[in-house]
Amino acid sequence: MFDTSRLGAWADLPFFNDDLPNISEQLAEQAFLPPARLTFKALEDTQPDATKVVIIGQDPYHTLGKADGLAFSIPDGFGGRLDSLGNIFKEIQTDLHQSRTKTSLDDWAAQGVLLLNTALTVPPGQAKAHAKIGWSKLVVQVLQHLTNKPRAFVLWGGPAKTYVKHITGPHLIHSSAHPSPLSVHRGFFGSRPFSTVNQWLIEQGNTPINWADPQ
Repeated sequence: MFDTSRLGAWADLPFFNDDLPNISEQLAEQAFLPPARLTFKALEDTQPDATKVVIIGQDPYHTLGKADGLAFSIPDGFGGRLDSLGNIFKEIQTDLHQSRTKTSLDDWAAQGVLLLNTALTVPPGQAKAHAKIGWSKLVVQVLQHLTNKPRAFVLWGGPAKTYVKHITGPHLIHSSAHPSPLSVHRGFFGSRPFSTVNQWLIEQGNTPINWADPQ
């Protein structure tokens, strides 16, 4: 079902031998989003050594054609409601005084931003329905693997915040409410994650992230 040939260094995580077969069995007779070919896109696009920032979300968008395998990202040209991503764009404008209109976040991934949800799949129209089928084991292993050197971890929403105990070391940890329309006014707006992360990266001697539209 799942093609793991493009995982690169992530393929060494025990999850792919120990846990993925069981998840595949659970999903064998189900429709889910994003499609199987995109399920591991976040890991494929941002390899461990290239990862500077980790943004943890919740689960993929459950509208057909909206989830593309990167947390919060939406395929360019989607044309529907942006929901969480639209609120992220508003915070970029407030925080950095810069504009973002490109909905695919593939340019963030290319700069070393790992965009990982706490559940990697969702049934169409059923938010959080796959939250307990075993994806959490992968998230834990990814976080533990990335604690080998200082990185910035951005945790958006309650499910993401529960993983903070797996992040040990001299990292930046920035957490807030989820950017969903249901929770964005509970502490996401005004949290300034983008400037905070960039300032920390600069202090670490790293190149900051261009969060705005690609130049």
